[in-house]
Amino acid sequence: MTTQQRATPPNWPGTVAEWIVYGTLLGLGKRPDRDFIYGGRQSENAITFSFTSPPDLGINVVGMMQTYSTGVDRSSVDQLTRQQALGTGVRLIFIDDVDLEQDPSYYVEEALKYRDHSQMGG
Repeated sequence: MTTQQRATPPNWPGTVAEWIVYGTLLGLGKRPDRDFIYGGRQSENAITFSFTSPPDLGINVVGMMQTYSTGVDRSSVDQLTRQQALGTGVRLIFIDDVDLEQDPSYYVEEALKYRDHSQMGG
């Protein structure tokens, strides 16, 4: 992904890492509001990317850059969000933001296969 692709549009409500996931999903043929919904961290269930196909998958971006950009360590909140999602039948997969800098396609494809390579693992 080029530097230009990493720049978010002015109206993008999320982080650069979330924009990378969004763009990667589009590149994999996933369509917003049909295959997935971008809700951002402020969504009711705190799942950044919820899926309609498959309906039991969610993806959140976590890591150092997220912490630096917000100034808040959300790891305990993220673990709680994962447990709450499981209670509703959703498997929440985390992707480390630094992994997205290296190989976004690999990590997003792995997340779509329910494989969590993040530091939070699971």
